[in-house]
Amino acid sequence: MNDDIPYNKKFDLLPGRVAEVAPHVRAVVANNPGPFTFKGTVSYIIGRGKVAILDPGPGDDAHIAALLDAVRGETVTHIFVTHTHRDHSPAAPKVKAATGATVYAEGPHRPARPLNIGEAARLDASADLDFRPDIALADGDVVVGEGFTIEAVTTPGHTANHMAYAFKEADLLFSGDHVMAWSTSIVAPPDGAMSDYMASLAKLARRNEPDYLPGHGGIVREAPHFVQHYIRHRHGREASILRRLGRGAADIPTLVRAIYIGLDPRLSGAAALSVLAHLEDLVSRGLVATDGTPSIGGIYRLI
Repeated sequence: MNDDIPYNKKFDLLPGRVAEVAPHVRAVVANNPGPFTFKGTVSYIIGRGKVAILDPGPGDDAHIAALLDAVRGETVTHIFVTHTHRDHSPAAPKVKAATGATVYAEGPHRPARPLNIGEAARLDASADLDFRPDIALADGDVVVGEGFTIEAVTTPGHTANHMAYAFKEADLLFSGDHVMAWSTSIVAPPDGAMSDYMASLAKLARRNEPDYLPGHGGIVREAPHFVQHYIRHRHGREASILRRLGRGAADIPTLVRAIYIGLDPRLSGAAALSVLAHLEDLVSRGLVATDGTPSIGGIYRLI
């Protein structure tokens, strides 16, 4: 299933180094590589002189120092956060304290739905529950800085508060973890919701920015076309679930084994939650049934 997306896994930026990755955009990558973060979380510096920082990253002192060193002699006026996973937002308070910048985001962390009875905590305890923006942005809000205009584009799905940002002067979009060149995004209930995620993909597919700068990995080229690949990939996952359930009722581990061939064992938990996200959506649409509320331990069958 994974080779239906034309991934680009080339990414040469080393942790702590600053590099210009697009007109008026510099990048600094954090030293937090892993199966969910690829080579590390990418923080972006927008503009020159009076600048914005987008996704200041994890609460890692070395990364924060590198980011502040990259803007030495400049004034940081704005901090934008795409979402509140712990590899994207925890550095915001220290960067704000060092610069006096105003922090913008959709809002604090919140789940896409309440925890069900007996349900485990969020994936990898990954939520930054302490984050609070200075200014909460709504879809379509525009923030103007010196030399940059940023449009807020709500894209829930990966998290309920996920937001992309369109950089008008450069005709590009900072896509956070919603769309990435190296991998698909994880949609893990209760933080994320597949119905929201698919609606957000459709929303981006209607936009015209040719390039995306994601939260991990390199630039997404021909972005509207790439988003269509993402949509088809998710439709394929859904079809695989329905096809397996057509052979009889199954639990989520059975579905994961049937669908994710050759899966990295480190990603088995994420795969199970992704399947749960699909099943929640399929149950809500009346295509699949389970006893009670859809859960990670449920048994699922076709209607």
